[in-house]
Amino acid sequence: MSARDPLTAVSTAQAPAAIGPYSQAMLCGELVFTSGQIALHPGQGELVGSDAAAQARQVLANLSAVLAAAGSSLELVVRTTVFLVDMADFPAVNEVYAEAFGSHRPARSTVAVAALPRGARVEIDAVARRAAP
Repeated sequence: MSARDPLTAVSTAQAPAAIGPYSQAMLCGELVFTSGQIALHPGQGELVGSDAAAQARQVLANLSAVLAAAGSSLELVVRTTVFLVDMADFPAVNEVYAEAFGSHRPARSTVAVAALPRGARVEIDAVARRAAP
């Protein structure tokens, strides 16, 4: 990729619309950089699930939809960052995360935060490569 290659915003109705001045993801050459996804229902815009496991399932579904719109998938994720309001939720989120990624093990950081948008308990962002054409 040269400095002249354009950055391309990714948008899909299969994931929640951005709730601020940002894109669901950006393409930079063959890499996809997603914005953090929380457990918002794509069509309704309401938070799904009252516990961290239920929210993590929706977060990963949203993340998967954004990656698909960018020509990628969970299997092509290189790195994720998981944000948790309560580290006590780590085991439950980790179990859902492991189910979603299967045997694929991208690099990951998990960070405790004071709060997330809309009162969410979990947020996940990712860097992935695009599928070969």
